[in-house]
Amino acid sequence: MVSNDATITILGGRGMLGFDLASVCELLGIKTTVLDLPDFDITSFDQLQRAVADAKIIVNCAAYTNVDKAEREPDLAYQVNAEAVGRLGVLAREADVWVLHISTDFVFDGKSDRPYVETDPPNPINTYGASKLAGEKLLVESRCHHCIMRLEWTYGSHGNNFVSKLIKRARAAKSVKVVDDQIGSPTATAEAAKAICSLVSKKPEGVFHFASDGYVSRFDMAKFVFEKLSMSVDLASCKTSDFASPATRPLNSRFDCSKIKSLLDEPVKPWQQPLEQFLEQL
Repeated sequence: MVSNDATITILGGRGMLGFDLASVCELLGIKTTVLDLPDFDITSFDQLQRAVADAKIIVNCAAYTNVDKAEREPDLAYQVNAEAVGRLGVLAREADVWVLHISTDFVFDGKSDRPYVETDPPNPINTYGASKLAGEKLLVESRCHHCIMRLEWTYGSHGNNFVSKLIKRARAAKSVKVVDDQIGSPTATAEAAKAICSLVSKKPEGVFHFASDGYVSRFDMAKFVFEKLSMSVDLASCKTSDFASPATRPLNSRFDCSKIKSLLDEPVKPWQQPLEQFLEQL
């Protein structure tokens, strides 16, 4: 466990993952410094420099995450997801600060016929994924002490996500179409936060995949959500190609999480368990 005198600086600490990470740290008695907009902007060199100077351990949850909007705002996506991460790495190396950086399944093209391992070559198919991969590369090039944790299909109570959008859509219109050809692992940010705390206590180097155990299609995930909430919804399946969207989505988001499991303080839960708990709290 993280020593009680160590403070974790969370960049992007008011977002969905950052909020849950701060909450888990509080439960575990770990001190945190939470930095986020509007008081903290990761693209500001001066603000980032001050944040690193005051830090012992940094978890970077700050990101531009609007996948479709990134196609219209590539410069901003790269400023946040790549350039700022590169600067963070250089500053962290100079200050000898260990960084845990959050990345995504979108660094892959989703064309593999098996779950992705950390050594699989990335090949992003949209601006968001490309900007996140650029950030990973710049962090590695900075030669700071770091680890990269790739997450997928995250949901939590303090942000917009597939689950919240799904429920909102179902309440507005009783008929809902959901794609059945995107496969992955719904992952609660509360579970990801516990995994982050496990990594922070050991400070490993390298890339790690984390997701809940098991895989499901977006359609079957929606079915699970509506059944657990006892919502009467006319749910129909469709293909990703049926939806016209600015950004292309990877169809296979499955992760092989074997590498991270030996470092975690508790077993990875099947995706159904945290999702059911999350829905009970709504």
